[in-house]
Amino acid sequence: MKLLQALFFPPEQPGGVSSMIPYMQERFHSSRWDMEMFWLPKRIRNKGQEEPVFHTFDWKEFGNSPIVQKYIQTYIDYVWWVRLRIQKRYDLIHAHHPIAGMAMKAAFPDTPLIQTVHSSYERELILNGRIEPGGLEHRFLVALYRELEFVSERLLTVSKSFAEYMSPYVESPEAIGVIRNGFDEKRFKPVPHENEVPQLITVCRLVPAKGLDILLKACADLKVKGYEYVLHIIGDGPSRQDLENMAKELGIYQETIFYGYTLHPEEFMPFFDIFVLPSRAEAFGSVFAEAALSCLALVGTNVGGIAEQIEDGVNGLLVPPEDPSALSEALEKVISDPQYRYELARTAWDKAKNQYSLAKSVNELKKLYLKYQS
Repeated sequence: MKLLQALFFPPEQPGGVSSMIPYMQERFHSSRWDMEMFWLPKRIRNKGQEEPVFHTFDWKEFGNSPIVQKYIQTYIDYVWWVRLRIQKRYDLIHAHHPIAGMAMKAAFPDTPLIQTVHSSYERELILNGRIEPGGLEHRFLVALYRELEFVSERLLTVSKSFAEYMSPYVESPEAIGVIRNGFDEKRFKPVPHENEVPQLITVCRLVPAKGLDILLKACADLKVKGYEYVLHIIGDGPSRQDLENMAKELGIYQETIFYGYTLHPEEFMPFFDIFVLPSRAEAFGSVFAEAALSCLALVGTNVGGIAEQIEDGVNGLLVPPEDPSALSEALEKVISDPQYRYELARTAWDKAKNQYSLAKSVNELKKLYLKYQS
């Protein structure tokens, strides 16, 4: 069976898709399966000229928005790149971004398409203060879910909570499937270690949606209470300078290390003690599974896919979003009690190995793919 995995970002891009798809290739390397990947290079800009066609709504109703115009141009560029580069035919295309799926269907209307929606661009834009809820851009972006349902043979997402989020925007919400991201266990090697001062780590893009302002306030509270710790922030983004300034204003800059972007944080994540990320929204939260596989204690917010991964008090701690005091109290529990911290980490590791293994996700996908074998 000839498969094409259609991505938007290159496979080395950090995030949920890149944590799974590139590592799937060896599992599909056999006489029965032939799998390739395709994506839009960053250098492709303003090349496409083809008029876009949407089957379920008129995109021009939203065309006055620069964000919508940019989105449409990127879609047109993707179609142009597909037509230029792909000459062979595939038995099945699995797309992992709305633009990728719609472009592939435009280029290959007779090829079955499976579409996985990994995250919500509109929620990210709202939380990052770039668009207004209910505004032009928001209405355009949620209209795409119905379009994706129309053009794909199967619509998937990565958590039950995100399937519920998508439900109001499609005709058949009961048909949305859930296949969670899988992780290659061989990449994660827990390391026995003793850190005299607890080491906190977070890994994310530095944007308001990730709630790092809440984390810094919670860490400042810990310092006032007399707790020692080091906070390691791995990632980059438009909020970095604001966050560094905030750490200075709160008096915790000496306890906080900003690393910037790092390609493979899982290589040194096992040497830390506690993973913490107070996201304001998260479709799945792949980095929590990665931290669990590294045998770290988990502290996260009770939102989206994070709450599906963490059972509070069993394999991690959950706190409400937007609550620095609650986050500080949760961190206090795992900082002050190393044995409790270890028990949470060990339970998280067991759950992640059982539920988020790459083998499990690949087996689910293989069963689905075979339904469309001609």
